[in-house]
Amino acid sequence: MTHPVRYRIGPQAALELVQGNIVYETVDAIVNAANSSLLGGEGVDGAIHRAAGPALLEECRKVRDQRGSLAPGQAVATRAGNLNVRYVIHTVGPVWQGGKVNEPQILESCYCHCMEEAARLHCDTISFPSISTGAFGYPVAEAAQIALRSVADHLHKRTSLKVVRFVLFDAHTHSTYERAAESLANAFPNYEIRTDAKP
Repeated sequence: MTHPVRYRIGPQAALELVQGNIVYETVDAIVNAANSSLLGGEGVDGAIHRAAGPALLEECRKVRDQRGSLAPGQAVATRAGNLNVRYVIHTVGPVWQGGKVNEPQILESCYCHCMEEAARLHCDTISFPSISTGAFGYPVAEAAQIALRSVADHLHKRTSLKVVRFVLFDAHTHSTYERAAESLANAFPNYEIRTDAKP
């Protein structure tokens, strides 16, 4: 994992960008970019299920039995099996179709619902992957703007969250998120986004 690029968001919270593997996080909650079935898949979803072991799949089956499949933009929390976190928060991102079927709104909803769920569970720290930018094909630059703006908006509200970390799989995604964070800081100076430390 790379040294985090850290930004202060207002007086009390921080946003971090790291390149690494989300299954090794030790925060209160990690976010799984799931599919609607909640039964595991490829990419981040598959990696989290493999690392968490069968207990996570059993948790997901219980949720599915209770509420059915998870709609895009929604989020639900389970316990985390073998992972070194308290919770896995599952969300279903949009499949990119050129931005013509409310993909930006659905992606924003993913981040908002995940943070609301984390706050409901009294989490201080949460780690996100870059939702929908893998197999679902969402362009990274556009997704990063939505992700970071959604986080900044939430951290300016009353919330339990103190640190929101993006764990980004490769150097291209990490650098794209870093550019998006700088752009957000410049465009919205009232957000009080400022670099705390860099590698």
